[in-house]
Amino acid sequence: MLRTFLFGKIHRATVTDASAEYEGSLAVSTDIMQAAGLRAGEKVLVGVINTGARFETYLIPAPEGKGAVVLNGATAHLGKKGDQLTIMAFAQLTTEQLAGHRAKSVLLGPDNKIRKVSEIQP
Repeated sequence: MLRTFLFGKIHRATVTDASAEYEGSLAVSTDIMQAAGLRAGEKVLVGVINTGARFETYLIPAPEGKGAVVLNGATAHLGKKGDQLTIMAFAQLTTEQLAGHRAKSVLLGPDNKIRKVSEIQP
């Protein structure tokens, strides 16, 4: 049996831009994605801390080291520049896989700089 658990999350990401005209979804600087163990094209659940809105989308890479978190396409209507997000990815694991699983949690500070990377044990 497979069960769904948190795989990685980015907490308190500040939206740096939004473009409803852009084809794509949620762009995040690659260094931030890598710190959380997330990949381009991966499905994510996004919570907008400011409004409580939640939506699913996928990640696209933004330039490394720029702190970019950009809402594109339809997602641009669900948040605005300056909003804070929690970006979460999940994995389906067997009981055996769960024993060694540790989700990564990346906490961002001002300018979307990584403040802390930690592991969450299920």
